[in-house]
Amino acid sequence: MMEEEEFEFAEDLEAILHLTPEVQLAIEQVFPSQDPLDRADFNAVEYINTLFPTEQSLANIDDVVNKIRLKIRRLDDNIRTVVRGQTNVGQDGRQVKEITRDIKQLDHAKRHLTTSITTLNHLHMLAGGVDSLEAMTRKRQYGEVANLLQGVVNVLEHFHKYMGIPQIRQLSERVKAAQSELGTQILADFEEAFPSQGSKRPGGPSNVLRDACLVANVLDPRIKQEIIKKFIRQHLSEYLVLFQENQDVAWLDKIDRRYAWIKRQLVDYEEKYGRMFPEEWCMTERIAVEFCHITRVELAKVMRTRAKEIEVKLLLFAIQRTTNFEGLLAKRFTGCTLTDQKRPESPLDPTNPFLEDEAGEDVGTEKDEDLPRKPKAPDNPFHGIVSKCFEPHLYVYIESQDKNLGELIDRFVADFRAQGPPKAGTEEGGAVLPSCADLFVYYKRCMVQCSQLSTGEPMIALTTIFQKFLREYAWKILSGNLPKSSSNSGGLTISSLLKEKEGSEAAKFTIDELCLICSILSTAEYCLATTQQLEEKLKEKVDKVLVERINLTGEMDTFSTVISNSIQLLVQDLDAACDPALTAMSKMPWQSVEHVGDQSPYVTSIIMHIKQNVPIIRDNLASTRKYFTQFCIKFTNSFIPKFINHLFRCKPISMVGAEQLLLDTHSLKTVLLDLPSIGSQVLRKAPASYTKIVVKGMTRAEMILKVVMAPHEPPVVFVDNYIKLLADGNPETFQKILDMKGLKRSEQSSMLELFRQRLPTPPSGADGGPSLSFSAPTPEQESSRIRKLEKLIKKRL
Repeated sequence: MMEEEEFEFAEDLEAILHLTPEVQLAIEQVFPSQDPLDRADFNAVEYINTLFPTEQSLANIDDVVNKIRLKIRRLDDNIRTVVRGQTNVGQDGRQVKEITRDIKQLDHAKRHLTTSITTLNHLHMLAGGVDSLEAMTRKRQYGEVANLLQGVVNVLEHFHKYMGIPQIRQLSERVKAAQSELGTQILADFEEAFPSQGSKRPGGPSNVLRDACLVANVLDPRIKQEIIKKFIRQHLSEYLVLFQENQDVAWLDKIDRRYAWIKRQLVDYEEKYGRMFPEEWCMTERIAVEFCHITRVELAKVMRTRAKEIEVKLLLFAIQRTTNFEGLLAKRFTGCTLTDQKRPESPLDPTNPFLEDEAGEDVGTEKDEDLPRKPKAPDNPFHGIVSKCFEPHLYVYIESQDKNLGELIDRFVADFRAQGPPKAGTEEGGAVLPSCADLFVYYKRCMVQCSQLSTGEPMIALTTIFQKFLREYAWKILSGNLPKSSSNSGGLTISSLLKEKEGSEAAKFTIDELCLICSILSTAEYCLATTQQLEEKLKEKVDKVLVERINLTGEMDTFSTVISNSIQLLVQDLDAACDPALTAMSKMPWQSVEHVGDQSPYVTSIIMHIKQNVPIIRDNLASTRKYFTQFCIKFTNSFIPKFINHLFRCKPISMVGAEQLLLDTHSLKTVLLDLPSIGSQVLRKAPASYTKIVVKGMTRAEMILKVVMAPHEPPVVFVDNYIKLLADGNPETFQKILDMKGLKRSEQSSMLELFRQRLPTPPSGADGGPSLSFSAPTPEQESSRIRKLEKLIKKRL
């Protein structure tokens, strides 16, 4: 029974003493052992087999058992000793804690003792310092006071938490009283040395006042400010007398004298008083800044009084001298005293070619040598400190620019009339008009000048002036000089076309007039692009809050209109030159044509006019290629519908006549496809958008002729063929085809009825218009058919 209990106890103990691998590894590292009993994977059976490997070894079993029991007893003794040793740990811990508490008490006592000694030393220093401070103050020993006062103030800060103690509070009050007395005394000394009125200033600096300034650095900041204020006021008192509003030297024409006076005063100050004030007070800069404030107020006052006497030249002279002075201040001083001045913001980097680098350009001319050359705002913290007073009077400058620009436009008009339009075959032909560049150069100079004067409302006013004269230039110089289509007399008669007479009278506009139109178009394009750049640059120059008020969209639209009108004139001219040929085509007796020959005379005439006009236009629009492409597209869009319309007037048409017209149509199609590069030594592929328009329009003309050539019997086949080739559900177009074929009205009625019946029903939801969506033959298929037709014609010939 006892053995079973021991076995169960052993199992329970084994379960309790089961350790994790990490713990077991740590134990082995701390207590290394080779004893199998200490191994974590101890196996009792293996251990017994090791002790008794054979039956003969069992004879020593009693000795082995006794050794194991002895080992167990020793383990029990060790465990018992360890457990008993732990019973005294709590008592030892309490003893240690008491020792630690005693040590802490000693530390606190030491700290308090140190603090008390330090405080007593500070108190001794404070009491002695206050006595010395009061004595030195009475003797005006400011040099010693400056050093002592700072030390006393620093020591007094240590007693801030002891102000409840009467003696400490009394010492603090004595220090404050000494500071107040020092401030009053120093101000009185400065007032005596530099009276506001009365005696003349002493000739040199005072050591007493120099030391007094060092004391003022330690006193209330208001003392220092009062000293500075009184000294500067006294130093500039003479300026207010010399340049009173009623004095002759106060006017703008003698503004140089103001700046010369302050320069002398600053030199005089540096020589006499430069060492009296501490360097960190920046007294020289403060004097200059106060002078600027006074000057700005005085100039504003005198200009309000004598506003009618301000002329633009005088105003610009005063601004130039003032901005030069501001630039001089920027070179001499840092601007550290401008606490109430906002430094100007850096402008954006130029992002367009309208203006070159302003730092490296001379924007002046012989007429404006006295215009201001102001340092750039970002480099000058003194920008506008005086010159701001001129801004309310800049309307004089704006009005002057309005007048100058008006005279400039009038001169442009007079020069154009005197010199005449650009001549064909010269460098000026088709080029940008020189007056355009002159206008924008003047704009550029005005903008730079005005931005130097102000970036506020005057810039908005100048922008309005710019807008006004951009429109005037567009109207008077560009639109006003476009040739009128009715200015040319004559034209071509049908007989002259059919006889293929050649001569310059074929075009309504002369070559010089074509060059003029191209030149105006190029100028308008230049104005459009430069106006956009001008708007961007104005937005960079003007204050950010005013950017939204800069808008030259209307002026850009005006130049776009000039471009459109110029292109339309070129299109109308070539279109009108082709009209007589088309008229001749529609009046030819196509029913009586007996055989197919080369292209008809009207085609030759049209090609002649195209070869006359297009190369001239292309060469003169070489710098504006996109507008030449627009001209080609617009002419094609105008000519092809007109050609088809005249085609419908060719009635009746015989089979041979239709074949001749088809050949003529193909010739015109070929010429139109080559229109952009016709007459050019450099062959350039036409734009895909243009080619698409030509192919689509002329293919329709060819399909019309193919339908005319087709037999109208049986009617159903004819109608279906029409619907397939033309994909046009309009009955009027179908009736025109019938007229071209020469059918009688009775036949046409039945055909029209059949046409309406054979039209496919439009899909549900679609508009009920007479349109179809049949796919027309591809250009390759049509070209193949044309080649077959040409071969057929050659066989017959």
